[in-house]
Amino acid sequence: MISVCIATYNGEKYILEQLNSILPQLCYDDEVIISDDLSTDATLAIIESINDHRIKIYINEQNYGYSKNFENALNKVKGEVIFIADQDDVWYPNKVQRMLKALENAEMAISDATGVDENLKPLYPSHFEIHQTKQGFWVNFLKTRYIGACMAFKKELLQKALPLPSNFRLCAYDYWLAIIAEYYFSVNLVNEPLLKYRRHNNNASSGGTSSHNSLFKKIEIRIYAMRELLKRKNNVSEI
Repeated sequence: MISVCIATYNGEKYILEQLNSILPQLCYDDEVIISDDLSTDATLAIIESINDHRIKIYINEQNYGYSKNFENALNKVKGEVIFIADQDDVWYPNKVQRMLKALENAEMAISDATGVDENLKPLYPSHFEIHQTKQGFWVNFLKTRYIGACMAFKKELLQKALPLPSNFRLCAYDYWLAIIAEYYFSVNLVNEPLLKYRRHNNNASSGGTSSHNSLFKKIEIRIYAMRELLKRKNNVSEI
């Protein structure tokens, strides 16, 4: 069973296109977990209009921000394989098939992505190439280029990852999943773009671009992340 986690917030402009690219790749018993951060537009109405039994909607009691919104979705999953999806991207038709293949000998798979603008006009052909994405714990601990929307992983990874570190300002959800996977598990890179990664003015994340944090802030982030990481050595969540 596959669980696709989508954190939504005022995504009416793109959410239908994204769901239409995901749902045809899923089986009858798979699920799409929507965690909504109190959208004030038509996001939820659009999702409900699809009328697909695989879509399960959970609405936050307050506005959490994108990392805790994703954590809420991750806490609801029932599938053995979990995909992360942003509300504004578009999956290529072979994404699920290729990622499942990559997970046959790893706990996390991360695909390449094609960068596109808000109208899906190509900006660059390969995220991996432009950002020199590489495997390995230390390279990704110091400067990860992994994108959450490109991740799929086995549920056992959540035994170490959840609950997420509480200070999301210092440790975003996708950075945390990346270093948990690299430190405690194994990661496969899929050197093929499997989604159109939409970049526009309202993106919640930087998408792997250079950080504007000060040196002090960068050190603070790594110290916090390492402390949280080492806490998980003997800590296994019940998922």
